[in-house]
Amino acid sequence: MAYNFDTPIDRTKTDSIKWNRDTLPQGCRDAIPLWVADMDFASPPEVRAAILERAAHPIYGYTNRSEEYYRSFIDWMKRRNSWNIGREWIAFSPGVVPALNLAVLAYTQPGDKIIVQPPVYYPFESAVLNNGRQLVENPLVIRDGRYTMDFDDLEKKIDARTKLLILCSPHNPVGRVWAAGELSRLVDICAERGTVIVSDEIHSDIIVGTEVHHCTATISDKAAAITVTLTAPNKTFNLAGLQIANVVIPNAQLRHAFVQQVANIGLGLANIFGMVAQEAAYSKGEPWLEELLAYLRGNYEVVKKFLSERIPSIRIFPLEGTYLPWLDCRDLGLSDARLHDLFLKDAKLWLDDGTMFGTGGSGFMRLNIACPRSFLVRALEQLEKAVHEIS
Repeated sequence: MAYNFDTPIDRTKTDSIKWNRDTLPQGCRDAIPLWVADMDFASPPEVRAAILERAAHPIYGYTNRSEEYYRSFIDWMKRRNSWNIGREWIAFSPGVVPALNLAVLAYTQPGDKIIVQPPVYYPFESAVLNNGRQLVENPLVIRDGRYTMDFDDLEKKIDARTKLLILCSPHNPVGRVWAAGELSRLVDICAERGTVIVSDEIHSDIIVGTEVHHCTATISDKAAAITVTLTAPNKTFNLAGLQIANVVIPNAQLRHAFVQQVANIGLGLANIFGMVAQEAAYSKGEPWLEELLAYLRGNYEVVKKFLSERIPSIRIFPLEGTYLPWLDCRDLGLSDARLHDLFLKDAKLWLDDGTMFGTGGSGFMRLNIACPRSFLVRALEQLEKAVHEIS
């Protein structure tokens, strides 16, 4: 391989949120961090070189997004997702989570209903409740060992006051890559009732199964008219600290409303190094991404095999997209508090509790496998020992 994903990189003196173990209880501060969704891999060398080149210029003043910034993103989306994006469709946000909140402000009023599909990335719920909107849950259901949307439940709950549905695609934390037919049915339901879809597709480049990611807006003209797509290079190339994201909105009216909210809050200017990093990543980072995906697939197979053979009481759901396997720990028969302690205090592993993701998360844990394989093997061995001690 041209790129090295095996060598551990010390992040303990970088103010990394992921590695700030001072927040953990005494006695747990040697836990292996396998929680928040950033990777313990160096970003592509091409990206690092571009940042260093720009940093060599001694002035870091107000800077516009260049035409090459837009062109590299447009070319990437065409190449990776077969989506021909218009230059004028692209709006800016300093991140996907800010974009979620901006969309709530742009398309709804206090008291309006917004649908989320738990268990799901917890900032979805926060974006609804923190802005004074009404949260409506359309929980995912498990059928034949795989999560799917509950369309019957959705049709019962969506009404004239339901202005927005926030979709996670690929889904975090259950790892689904939604099929075209599923997205088409979702679009039909929302379009019929005048509900805008905000489609968080930040993990769309991290496809580790055999499924194909479909950008929601590409499903049909109807989909393009009601969909606001949130994307970023952050998960793909490990750039979350550079505060950059793209919001793709084909519908001019929806786009104007979003851009107006960005202007109202004063978020229009981007980070210089974020712009440079995105341009380099999308124009030069594809070989690195392909090797990353192969490495992540290998990590997933290691976890799947280990659990099946040595900790069968913990099952792993099929990982189609993201690098965040969803672990089903319900057969252990533990309360969520005891499950938390099993992982953190007994096994010395720092994961995300399933309960963080809302309804349907009880009895689950979310694991981050974007780390050197040696970390992962050590973590699994520690988990095996802890589980056997409580058996």
